[in-house]
Amino acid sequence: MPRVREIGYLADKWGRKASAAAPDYEHGVRNPTTDWQQATLAARDAYRAGIQQSLQENRWENAVRATSTQQWQEAAAQKGPTRYAQGVQLARDKWAREWEPYRQVIESVQLPPRGPRGDPNNIQRVAKIAQELHQARRRRTGGGR
Repeated sequence: MPRVREIGYLADKWGRKASAAAPDYEHGVRNPTTDWQQATLAARDAYRAGIQQSLQENRWENAVRATSTQQWQEAAAQKGPTRYAQGVQLARDKWAREWEPYRQVIESVQLPPRGPRGDPNNIQRVAKIAQELHQARRRRTGGGR
């Protein structure tokens, strides 16, 4: 019968080795052997087939059922705050570039006149902005939802 090291030792080893590999990770990202975009687009059919198989086998639902709300909360509370803050800072300039066309859409919308507070017609102002933003998104993404 094969012997496998106890889980505590293996978990510690994995944590040490994986953490130490951060420079290797960065090197791999900066020096890929193939172009990410081309390879990803070439895998489109395999991706679609995998998604269909996953749906047929209820893998997503099974994975959700395997993690309790408490488990999700613990993991998110432990990892999320620092990663979120760092990610926001790193994405600041991209966010501004991506938001700007939508800001321009909102500023260019010709809104119907505002009615008195609580007037049901006021919702048409919101609907007009939502419609224009949806159309702008479809133009930017080539269709979509």
